[in-house]
Amino acid sequence: MELELFQEVALTQDVKSENLRKGDVATLVDYVQHPDSAEKGAVLEVFNALGESIAVVTVPASAIAPLRADQVPAVRALSEAA
Repeated sequence: MELELFQEVALTQDVKSENLRKGDVATLVDYVQHPDSAEKGAVLEVFNALGESIAVVTVPASAIAPLRADQVPAVRALSEAA
């Protein structure tokens, strides 16, 4: 099932290059085709708790899931030093 653009989604895996973790919330802004016809990518924009954009990342479409009513958002520091 392809999720609709501009909805909030949860990561289902870590994105170590951006210090993002499974369960972090992002906004789905686009889909991109893989150049070798492999899995489609999902372009996500990630915001901090104040609503400021902190990253734009592309992950496999299988690395995102819709938010569910039984989930609660949480706040964590983006880096260990913060």
